[in-house]
Amino acid sequence: MSLVRLLCLLCGIAMLQSCVSISPTKPIDQASSLSLNQQHLNNLLTINQFTLQGRMGVQYDGKGFSGGLHWQHLLADDNVSLFSPLGGQVASIKKTADKVTLEDANGNSISATDIESLTQSTLGWQLPLVGLADWSLGRPSSSKIDAITWDALGHLSTLKQDGWTIEYQNYAEQDGHFLPSKITLRSNNVYLKLLVEKWALTSHP
Repeated sequence: MSLVRLLCLLCGIAMLQSCVSISPTKPIDQASSLSLNQQHLNNLLTINQFTLQGRMGVQYDGKGFSGGLHWQHLLADDNVSLFSPLGGQVASIKKTADKVTLEDANGNSISATDIESLTQSTLGWQLPLVGLADWSLGRPSSSKIDAITWDALGHLSTLKQDGWTIEYQNYAEQDGHFLPSKITLRSNNVYLKLLVEKWALTSHP
């Protein structure tokens, strides 16, 4: 057998073996995943309060911030503390039904009627705290949904809402709920990454 024919034969065998080893990707059962998605969201609706500890990274207008986050979300109030990478407190944000107050590292306090304009004027970037209370749990907020996708288990994969594009990764079980531990959010000029390290949940039946 000539060298050329031998090489052709070997290539043919290799191609045949590679074809045999590749199995087709199993398509997602849309009806099943939709049902799982509804079950998952209904399960998350029982969570009405939480405490979250983690890390946050923000990129905006060529600048950046990264550090620790401690967030207590109650029925009507929110308490958020941002920390530098070394552990020093950068800002403390308190939101009530009437106003939002931010206190910086020097003890200066500034108040506003909404969190977005307050963080924009003081930190240089908007923290979408109202929507984030739902988005961090892996569920849409009550406002209009522009686009939404979920995986085969019914967990949110992507969400577009209120001018933000949200992506979810690394779901893990916590007190009977599957919650994301890595969330990225993008708006026109802000890229925000949230890494959740610890949850404490309060649920109702």
